[in-house]
Amino acid sequence: MLTSKQRAYLRGLANKSDTILYIGKSGMSEQIIKQADDALTARELIKGKCLDNCPITPREAADLICEGTGADGVQVIGSKFVIYRPNPDEPQIKLPKSK
Repeated sequence: MLTSKQRAYLRGLANKSDTILYIGKSGMSEQIIKQADDALTARELIKGKCLDNCPITPREAADLICEGTGADGVQVIGSKFVIYRPNPDEPQIKLPKSK
């Protein structure tokens, strides 16, 4: 579980990153979960987007991906969402300490 300070830090990092995960008219599938899992292992922080013809909301998409990958949702704004999961072997992002 992320603290609000850690969440704010991750939002700042995600602001500069590109959207790499797109969910379209077919909605959520195992392939998208697998793609998100691979991206989280490589990057730790990913940004996704639900396209206009997506049958689920961005909040639902983020929740399903978090549930399927063991990640934490950082932010959902409009049609975009940000997800974080630390790499257990080689963490790249150092989070601020929680109290």
